[in-house]
Amino acid sequence: MEPLNFIFFSPHFPAYGQEFCHHLNRNGVRVLGIGDTPFDELSGKLQASLTEYYRIADMENDDEVIRAVGYFIHRYGKIDRFESLNEHWLELEARIRTDFNIYGTKLDFIDNLKQKSKMKDYFVRSGVSTVAHLKSSDKTSALQFIDQVGFPIVVKPDLGSGASMTYKISTPREFDSFFSNKPADIPFILEEYIDGIILTCDGLIDRYGHVVFATSHRFEQSIMEVVNTDSHLYYFCLPAIDPEIEEAGRNILKAMDIRERFFHIELFQRRRDNKIIALEVNMRPPGAWMTDAINFTHDMDIYEEWAKMVAHNRTGGPFPGKYFTGYASRKHRLDYRYSHQDIVGTWHAELVKYQEVETVFRRAMGDFAYQFRAGSLDQVREIVAFIHELKV
Repeated sequence: MEPLNFIFFSPHFPAYGQEFCHHLNRNGVRVLGIGDTPFDELSGKLQASLTEYYRIADMENDDEVIRAVGYFIHRYGKIDRFESLNEHWLELEARIRTDFNIYGTKLDFIDNLKQKSKMKDYFVRSGVSTVAHLKSSDKTSALQFIDQVGFPIVVKPDLGSGASMTYKISTPREFDSFFSNKPADIPFILEEYIDGIILTCDGLIDRYGHVVFATSHRFEQSIMEVVNTDSHLYYFCLPAIDPEIEEAGRNILKAMDIRERFFHIELFQRRRDNKIIALEVNMRPPGAWMTDAINFTHDMDIYEEWAKMVAHNRTGGPFPGKYFTGYASRKHRLDYRYSHQDIVGTWHAELVKYQEVETVFRRAMGDFAYQFRAGSLDQVREIVAFIHELKV
């Protein structure tokens, strides 16, 4: 039987791409890479995982990508998958799958994954409450929306991921300033501000629409404020997913008819009444070292489970949670009470990873980060407080 032909677009970036390629290769998949980095500069692990690598000069150039795909078809026959597992390439992936009739999300559905306003339609279909919003760049309509929901509000680009160009607007003066200075060519949506924490529903769904693994992360900070204030970040991976969060995630996946993908769904838990409110859905692995957090929390290998799902439509498990895993970053501009040596010396038994963050992710993820696990939420909170304590 011929192996699955899997084109992995940008296998070298982000860095965890090599893990997905390695485990695909381990599961008998023919992994074909397309990237802009010279082959000799790829890690040894990634080089060993790729059957062949096609270097292009410009990752944004569709003609170059199409030529690379055509070359692989000529060499190996039908392409079975084309993936990057990266939000940035969602539309390009869909175009390639559509043009070459490759399994997976096609162009006719991609706007539902890219546009926040269209995501909310699926939240409504799923029966999960969502954030009140307005898709409009018209100032009059925006004022009417504020009359309904009040200040503060959140404004964000309708297209895009993360917290880039996302702002909390608390006063009429800030509102006027935003409308006077916003880029004319970028559609924005306005959202009611929710005072709450973010709980995620993360995991794997197979090609038949069955959720084969689910877990959850807890964010007690606003990522928007972390980015806008250039502050440090922390979050926790939880050993057990809240049943209400898991039910909401499953209902959203069913409404969107998602198949054979990672999923990363963000939901608010409103502080005043604990109500669950859907915020955003991403059909990719969670970022910010969260795949590693899953592994440390559940004593599993999520890269291997994803690869087995793609290659054989099966996974192992179950993988019960055993630990709380924390992430805490630092900013070089801040003056911390405890040194790196203090952190390693005090928490060496709990630390599982620490290193510089890739430059492009530093605004949100921090300049240097620590990952650690413990048996209780109180203990990982204590470690976060130790890492983040500033000099007086």
